[in-house]
Amino acid sequence: MVKVALFLLGSLILTVAGVLFFLRKVWFYRDPVRIPPQDEGCLLAPADGKVVYIKPFSRGQVQVEKLGQVIPVTEITKAPLWGEEGWIIGIYMSPLDVHFNYAPADCRVTDLVYTPAKVNLPMVDWWEYIRLTYLRRAVDLFSHRYRLVNERLTLFLEGKDMRLALVEIADKFVNKIRCFVKVGDTLRAGQKISFIERGSQVDLIIFKKDVELTVEVGQQVYGGETVVARYRTRSGRKGETHKVT
Repeated sequence: MVKVALFLLGSLILTVAGVLFFLRKVWFYRDPVRIPPQDEGCLLAPADGKVVYIKPFSRGQVQVEKLGQVIPVTEITKAPLWGEEGWIIGIYMSPLDVHFNYAPADCRVTDLVYTPAKVNLPMVDWWEYIRLTYLRRAVDLFSHRYRLVNERLTLFLEGKDMRLALVEIADKFVNKIRCFVKVGDTLRAGQKISFIERGSQVDLIIFKKDVELTVEVGQQVYGGETVVARYRTRSGRKGETHKVT
């Protein structure tokens, strides 16, 4: 009886260890094929994850209701201001999400700004982690301190009718941010541009106020596929949303 119990316990331990190994070393690094919509005037999600906030900014500042103060956009990008007004869409990437990042539009990389940190603060507490990862519910993380102090890589992208920035923010346990592009590269919408280890976050900053947002807080988005905003091009056309099947 004791031998049977030990055998069952050992089998359980091996099974759990095997599942954890698969999730951390195989599933986490999966690289699914993404087929971006080809509509002109559409911006795509740069990452898989939950939309945790959508914030407008003007005069280069964001109003933070919870803190009762404004935060300069430059504190997020750690770079000179590239536009006075627009939108910031925050996407939290849980360990269950694909961790590749994608170009939100046809564009050119105009600058890369890497900002190290002495210590990376945890992005979420345990309850927030459970809500975001397992309950799949949004938590407004905009007022958390990690957004301003953690290690980050900011990519400045310029398209035909749009200026964008991607701010890739590292979590406490992130090993590294791997970037696949360099300044001067021309990117296609949906092209893979980087990979972030473990849990992390990407802010898509749109330096244009006159856009139609097509996602909302709490929505799950998929990098290179989900249309997050539409805007009018110089030709007068506005992007249309088509569901990718």
